[in-house]
Amino acid sequence: MRFLADECCDFAVVRSLRTDGHDVLAVSEFQSRSVDDEVMELALAENRILLTEDKDFGWLVFAARVDSPGVILIRFPASARCSLAEAISKLVREYASQLAGAFVVLQPGAARISLGPHHEQ
Repeated sequence: MRFLADECCDFAVVRSLRTDGHDVLAVSEFQSRSVDDEVMELALAENRILLTEDKDFGWLVFAARVDSPGVILIRFPASARCSLAEAISKLVREYASQLAGAFVVLQPGAARISLGPHHEQ
């Protein structure tokens, strides 16, 4: 699968997905101080699911109704960071077919997968 990791995304996520054989483009490797709209445009242009810890992307998808190839919003407190890499790998392994176009909130021990507003009837 193809992913775009926002600059605020924990790099353990990038390493874990790359180890699993996924194509992960990390914003932090080529740009600093990115703009959310531009990050979402890049994800859409390259058909990459966005990995982020920034709740502003939820606003972009649901309130501003910006087109999205899919977003995984990571909500892991400091006390659970040691399990983050395995949690993202498990999410992708078990739910790969449901991630494109979805908005996912990943928390320790749970993942909530919602269709974006463009998929509503």
